[in-house]
Amino acid sequence: MPAEDSITYQNESTVTGGSLSDLKPDQRHGALRGAQLLAVALQAEGVDTLFGYPGGANLEIFDALPEFGIRCVRTEHEQGAVHAAQGFARATGKVGVCLATSGPGATNLVTGIADANSDSTSIVAITGNVPSSLLGKNAFQEVDIVSITKPITKRNYLVRRVSEIPDIVR
Repeated sequence: MPAEDSITYQNESTVTGGSLSDLKPDQRHGALRGAQLLAVALQAEGVDTLFGYPGGANLEIFDALPEFGIRCVRTEHEQGAVHAAQGFARATGKVGVCLATSGPGATNLVTGIADANSDSTSIVAITGNVPSSLLGKNAFQEVDIVSITKPITKRNYLVRRVSEIPDIVR
C-alpha cells in the first residue's frame, strides 16, 4: 500500500506529494474512474475536507473521497454544505469545497455561491449532473447549473470527459 502522500496508478506510475503534474498526460487517469480521479485531483490541490449532501448523481464521488484521505462532512441540506465550505475557507485560509447532486441539489447551492462571491471567499462547488448523452434533453433532475451560476462565479466548468477533470480542478 502506498504512503498517504503518494498514489500509485495501474501502470505503476506514482505521484508523490500529491502532484498530478508529474504524470504524463496519458498516465494521469490510468484505471481510475471519474470519481476517483476527482478525489486524486482535489487531494493534489491540498483539499482534505469537503462538505456535502449525497444524492444519486454524486454517490460515487462520496464513496471515493475517503479512499484518498479526504474527510467528508455530510450536511443535512446542500445550503448547509455551501455555507460550511465558506466558513471553513474563512476560518482556515484554505479553499472550501462543497458537493451536491444534480438538479435541485445544484440549485440549492446558488445562494451560498453568490454570498461567497460577494465576500471574495474562495470556494469550489461541485455538482453531479445527468449523463452527457442526456444533456439538453430535459432529463430527470437536469438543470443548466453552469448558466445559472456563471454571473456569480469567477470560473465555471461543465466536465464532459473524465480526462478533463485534473486540468479543470487545477
